Amino acid sequence: YALFWIHAAMEKHNNLVVKSNRLIQATSNLGLVEVRLMQLAVVDAREIEVGITTDTNLTIHAKRYAEAFGVTLDAAYLALQDAAKTLFERQFTLYEAAKETTKSKRITSRWVSQIAYIDDAAKLEIMLSPAVVSEITRLEAQFTRYYLEQTAKLTSVYSIRLYELLIQWKGALKIPFFELDAIKQQLGVGGDYGRTDNFKRRVLDLAVSQINEHTDIFVNYEQVKVGRIITGFSFVLKSKNKPTDETQKPKKPEQKSKTVKKEEQIDWMTSDILDRFISLSPSQQQAILDQVEPTLKGATQVRFKVARAGSIKQLVTEFSLDINDALMRSASNGR
Repeated sequence: YALFWIHAAMEKHNNLVVKSNRLIQATSNLGLVEVRLMQLAVVDAREIEVGITTDTNLTIHAKRYAEAFGVTLDAAYLALQDAAKTLFERQFTLYEAAKETTKSKRITSRWVSQIAYIDDAAKLEIMLSPAVVSEITRLEAQFTRYYLEQTAKLTSVYSIRLYELLIQWKGALKIPFFELDAIKQQLGVGGDYGRTDNFKRRVLDLAVSQINEHTDIFVNYEQVKVGRIITGFSFVLKSKNKPTDETQKPKKPEQKSKTVKKEEQIDWMTSDILDRFISLSPSQQQAILDQVEPTLKGATQVRFKVARAGSIKQLVTEFSLDINDALMRSASNGR
């Protein structure tokens, strides 16, 4: 899952948060306040016209935090004070393909390299770590965007993390399967809520409830089992902005527009999967394809074998979702 490339930004004055998929997919132990502060910090970093470096000092005032997330000024003071004590210790982990092996390379970094709280001014000063600066300035990265107000009312860090994980697939025809261990790490659960029923009740159900109430999407999920063992979850999301009146037949130009939009969505998703696949070494690519082939049946498997002998682009285009599932499993196993 962590082979996705990441990007983070917010366009000035319109609260548009843009995070690279790689950073969204990273495992992290940030708390709610820390997640919110990093949203604001990354936004400011991307707004600096002269460009950001590892020496750039980003300032977040308590008043701004209070206004952005609908809390009192006193609560904002306390939030910044507490974050000054904990944010420096927070880390995140990325995975990328290692060219010399068939395994993934594990990269661990802090979010910030320096942090300070100024009591009299009620403000926090942050310097982002080199890894974060590198990620938020990658122009070639695949990225996901959403407006800050969509997550501003979410009071659980799990809700924000799940929203970010799912929103990158908004408009796609299919959301990849999330393995149990992988989604726990991505949500920052770690070893907590050991029993799956506890995880569902206290993490997933809470997150889905808040997302459905406060954001621009509706989310539902189903558990996937092998025998009696829950191995992961499949998700479905729908936009709340989608017109509900479908009784009127659209005009022909509108039908054409919808067709074009669907093709664009497919092209975007296929392009993302293709980029991740070709970034692997030849041996890693073969290992991924070897994983896919046994999962296919009958004529589909025969078509796959034939396609393997042709161009990589055509192969990934025709079997993009199957290959994506294998990429995610491979990245998860590489931990």
